[in-house]
Amino acid sequence: MLLDLLSQYLGDVATDVRELENAKVERYEEEILAANRVNLRIRIRFLSGYLLELNEAAIVEAGHIRHLGYRYHFQNSQNNLVFQYDNTPHFPEINNFPHHKHLKDNVVAVDKC
Repeated sequence: MLLDLLSQYLGDVATDVRELENAKVERYEEEILAANRVNLRIRIRFLSGYLLELNEAAIVEAGHIRHLGYRYHFQNSQNNLVFQYDNTPHFPEINNFPHHKHLKDNVVAVDKC
């Protein structure tokens, strides 16, 4: 059985996604790995052609949800990157490693998402 905290989180995300206007959900996948761990994959195409992809690996620890891994990717209708936030550990020189934001021509440090 999924922990109540994760169940509530997934329910809130599903509600938010359903309430989006001018968008089509191309993918919505919840992968339950254990009572305290889930993976979430969402792909949303906006009528403008923009695309938002969200990928999260989350776990409940000490009564809180902790994101083990995340990737939030947004691109325009020409498939060009607008931004991407993630915590893949591939820029160790950046402040707040591994949390960072990809822009068209740059990668910058960000606070934990």
